[in-house]
Parts: sequence; structure tokens; C-alpha cells
Amino acid sequence: MFDQLTNRLDEIFHSLKRKGKLSEKDVEIATREIRLALLDADVQYGVVRDFVSQVKERAVGQEVSKALNPGQQIVKIVHEELIQTLGDPAPLKTAESRPLVIMLAGLQGSGKTTAAGKIARLLKKQGEKVLLIAADPYRPAAVDQLQSLGDQLSIPVFSDQSLQPPQLAKEALRQAELSGSSVVILDTAGRSQIDEDLMEELGAVREACSPDEILLVVDAMIGQEAVNVAEGFIEAAPITGLIMSKMDGDARGGAAISIRSVTGIPIKFLGTGEGLEALETYDPARLASRVLGMGDMIGLIERAEETIDEEAAQQQAERLLSGEFTLEDFSKQISQVMKMGSIGKLMGMLPGEFGKMSQSVDPQEAEKKVRTSQAVIQSMTPAERHNPKILNASRRKRIAAGSGTQVYDVNQLVKQYRDAQKLFKQLKKSGLGNMPRFS
Repeated sequence: MFDQLTNRLDEIFHSLKRKGKLSEKDVEIATREIRLALLDADVQYGVVRDFVSQVKERAVGQEVSKALNPGQQIVKIVHEELIQTLGDPAPLKTAESRPLVIMLAGLQGSGKTTAAGKIARLLKKQGEKVLLIAADPYRPAAVDQLQSLGDQLSIPVFSDQSLQPPQLAKEALRQAELSGSSVVILDTAGRSQIDEDLMEELGAVREACSPDEILLVVDAMIGQEAVNVAEGFIEAAPITGLIMSKMDGDARGGAAISIRSVTGIPIKFLGTGEGLEALETYDPARLASRVLGMGDMIGLIERAEETIDEEAAQQQAERLLSGEFTLEDFSKQISQVMKMGSIGKLMGMLPGEFGKMSQSVDPQEAEKKVRTSQAVIQSMTPAERHNPKILNASRRKRIAAGSGTQVYDVNQLVKQYRDAQKLFKQLKKSGLGNMPRFS
């Protein structure tokens, strides 16, 4: 979602890096361009003013004038000030007594129910026994949606449409204590706008369950209005944290930069996609690095650790370096990478020039090519996958028909496989295949 802002800032920094020495006029021009870029990204005006003022003050001082590379020093200053603006990370609170009660609030369409499922999944992976509570009796299919998410996660969902939300919350807590649940997540009702009825009901539910956390789910795609929504809720309820949903959407990203500074409420999570795994614990340093086009290698590693079987990956690496790599291995690697997310999103998390490549690659076309490769391999027999040398013309024609592709696609895949084989044989000859493994 930061592509437009990232590109603008990259152009500004590139022009600065070409200069051996920065004059005060250079700094003035650069900070003006930074201000325009941030405003165009829908960052709140007061936040932009304070941010640019801090950058300018540091940029015209000795910190830059004595630097070996003034342009890079400006990037460093902007990075540090952006982290400061984004605020400190704030983990979930620890409950004084079990269970930990998390109450979600927000407008209709902000992504509360999906956020409930994502947080439930995250906490379950951390060893918690989670209970989801469907406390939205008004939105059609709200209970069904949460029940569906619970089924996917093998997490129980408490619901009783005969009860009003405050009574339902109280009964759900009683059930949680009886079942030994360590975390309770309430999916409350929303409205199309902030109104008195919504706030009264939130207050009644809060009184009934005494939540440890009240997390406000805010749709990042609505831009600056997200800040106004947050301020409206904060006036009426003791919000303890924010969840920015739909951070992968086609938005300018300013709300995520503004909201912490304007409201004083910490961001706790970022929703980065529709899948239940697409939830990130908020880290301002990593977000600042993404905004400035520095990638997010930590996030990429975390995704890999979560989705890739370490033992299987080690075995495949050994097969690669020993020259025993087959199309079966290739198919497994494709499947593991696809679990991590879209190709475009993964490339965007890479630093430097690699990350910029994602802007020139059509994500849909890249996904299509990967899935075509998968379809071709899956249409092969086990013998063909393990020994592509037997792929004569008639076999290739049969595979193309079975995978819904062209013979050209089959030929391309086989060529890529052979090229990879040659590369790994060269690596083996160079001695890399005999390098010691480190655990």
C-alpha cells in the first residue's frame, strides 16, 4: 500500500545521494518534496508539519554536514524520525486473572470478524486455549462467518442469538472459565457510522465482561477518515490498541503513519491480506523500512519459518547440492513458497533493487506462471517427475492437454529445470556441495 509514497521518497533520496555536499537550499527543496509526498499519501497535516520540521532541523546541522555521505545521512534521519512518528510497539496485555478478555470494536466493514479469527489463530499458535464469542446479533451472517472461521481453526465459537450482547458476553465468560479457556475474543456489533446506540451497547458489553484489551479495528483503505473514526471511538470508550486492517489494499497509507501520533493509542496489529495468517504484530521499525523501500527481511523470515517445514527444506537443500534435484522437489518448493503469500508481496519485502523489481513485475502474471508450472508438474506421472529425460513429444502433448496448458509451457518448464540442474552441478564442482551444514 506504500508503493506510491515509497517511489516518491526514493526519487528524492536518489537526487540527494548524487550530491557530494548538501547546501541549506538542497535540504529546503528536499524537505518540501518530502512534505508534499506525505500529504499526497494522506498523512495528517499536523503530523507532516512536525515530522518535516524535525527532519529539517537535523538535516541542516552538523549531523549531515560532517557526514561522509550526506544523502545517505538524510535517509537515516528520515528513517529514525518516521519510527518516532509511528510510535513504540505495544504487545497485548497480560491478564491479571485468567482468561484474558479481548474485545473488538469498529464500524461495519472494517474487518472485525476476520481480525477476530486472525488473532485467535495467532494466540492458538502461541499455545493459548481460545474461545471466540459471536456478540454481533445484527449483521446478517455475522455469527455464521465467525463460526466458519472457528471451524477452519478448530477453535470453539460461543453464540446465542436469543441473548442480547451484554448477557451473551457474561454467559460466554462463564463458559470460558468452565472450559479452561485462557483467551476470550469478543466480536462485537458495528454500525455504518458512530452513533449513540453503538456506544451505549459497547459500554454495556464492556461492563459485562471487563475486557483486558479493547482493540479498535480501523480500515486503512479509508485514508484520513480512519483517524477521525479512531478519535470518535476513543472519545466514547477506553480503547487500548488499534488494528489497522486491509493494509494490503489500494490505499495511500497515510492513516497508518498518522493514527498513532494523532490519537496517542498504540497500533498492535496490521492486517495484510484476507487469509487468516495475514496478521502482523506491529513493529514501527519494520514498517518504516517498508515505507522507505528498505524491505522487510525479518518479516520475510518469519513467514518462511511459519509456513516452511524446516526438515523438508533441509532435505531439499541437500538434494539440490548433491545433484539429485527432481521436478517433484521443484513442485514441493513452489507449494511452500505459495503458502507464504503472493509473489508480488514477497518481492516487495526484499530490500533494495530486489524490492524495486516487484514494481516492474505484474503480480498476476507472475502468479499465473507459477501456477502453470505447478499444473504441468502435477499432470506428469511419478516416473516423469523423477526422470524428465523420458519426456518425448507424445508425453509432452499429453501433459499439456492434462494440465490445460500448451506444449510450449511444458517445454519451458523442462528448460528451466535443466538450467537449474546445470547451475547446481557447477556449484557442486566448485566445492559448495561439500560445505559443512550448520544447525
